[in-house]
Amino acid sequence: MPQVKIVARNFMDMVASLPAMKLDKLYENSFICEAILRSLPPLAKKYVLQLLYIDGPVPAKWLEEWVLPDGASKHKVAVDRLIQLRVLTETVERKKEATYLVNRTFQRNLQKHIVHGGVLPREPMPSNITVRLPSLEDLDAYAVQQWEFFLLHLINSTEAEKSTNISSSMMKIFQRGLLSQKDDKEPPKLTESGFQFLLMDTNAQLWYIVREYISNCEDLGVDTADLISFLLELSFHVTGKAYNLNTLSDIQRNIIKDLADLGLVKLQQGRKESWFIPTKLATNLSISLADTSSRKQGYVVVETNFRTYAYSTSKLHCEILRLFSRYAISLLHRIEYQLPNLIVGAITKESLYKAFLNGITAEQIISFLQQNAHPRVAERVPSVPENVTDQIRLWESDLNRVEMMPAHLYDEFPSRDVFEAACDFAREYGGLLWENSKKMRIVVKAEIFTQMKEFLRRQKQ
Repeated sequence: MPQVKIVARNFMDMVASLPAMKLDKLYENSFICEAILRSLPPLAKKYVLQLLYIDGPVPAKWLEEWVLPDGASKHKVAVDRLIQLRVLTETVERKKEATYLVNRTFQRNLQKHIVHGGVLPREPMPSNITVRLPSLEDLDAYAVQQWEFFLLHLINSTEAEKSTNISSSMMKIFQRGLLSQKDDKEPPKLTESGFQFLLMDTNAQLWYIVREYISNCEDLGVDTADLISFLLELSFHVTGKAYNLNTLSDIQRNIIKDLADLGLVKLQQGRKESWFIPTKLATNLSISLADTSSRKQGYVVVETNFRTYAYSTSKLHCEILRLFSRYAISLLHRIEYQLPNLIVGAITKESLYKAFLNGITAEQIISFLQQNAHPRVAERVPSVPENVTDQIRLWESDLNRVEMMPAHLYDEFPSRDVFEAACDFAREYGGLLWENSKKMRIVVKAEIFTQMKEFLRRQKQ
């Protein structure tokens, strides 16, 4: 069974992977420095603030003394994170005493930002020009709708809105690993990674798409540091306020159009001016991936008889449940009930086998059901019945017991020399599965059948 893992990294992981010169360039922007500070673990924030006005190197023992003995593991995580982001540089002297020094550029700009505050390169437009701004509730609904349309295109569902136009740069991101297409005549299909992507929570999905978007733009010649700087700057804009598109460069305007596909911003056109309005998805970009405050309310109830009830009007929720609910598996099964706000299905062995073969693991399915549990059952322990979770794991283990592989058995070799030569030939091609030297029998993979046949023909000559 395929085992594919998508690493859902956040913005700060991407920042940490940048070369030293690009990191220093980022730290010249005071808003980036604040975004880095926001993203740090609590103990790392404490270290940064306590070292902010110390100019010289600090012995590592000092930092160790700032934590209790039982906080050693958190201390190591905090220091490692600061070193990865080049906020701290570590040096080891001759006496093997480690010292830490705060990045000068980061230190100087964060000091300035804390004391004097920061000014964004653009201010909100006056209300007398932007008279048709959506309310915060409407903006949240728009962001959710755009994100769901985006994911529906990924699923390639017939339920996806035909009027939604996904830009070519966004579709390229899908093609990087979430979708595969053999030729232009066939529609794109979800890959194993794509199935796993759909079961992530919204925050993890967003970080994955943004990371791939940055990689795609880098291939097109856009500077990674400038792009990350713009995206992090965007997180400091005010949700619901309008910002003039004319304040952006040509590259930034193209980025904004792509972000509108994701629901991070909403574009509007006035009589003379055009503007973009950041949604919560954009203003939360600099928040750590571990932050769960923005997660949506759950909607799934799982009963002990393996029946699932999804209280939702979302087309996307319905399509995701089809990944491992009975009514998606064959034409012999049907939707048990589907009302305007309720989808009823059942988790079956056959449906989960299909999910497993598409690279989805039992733990991912269980985690998805737990994270999306309806409020009425979310407070229960466990939120998903134990007999259901245990059975899901058992069904997965069934597939891991035996692995089926097409193969061919060869016996009745004319001599031991030919038998040993055949073994060596199959082993060299990586196709030898089993051998019995006493009875002179071997089993080889079916994929090298043609080469094996030709080899044995030559041996007979």
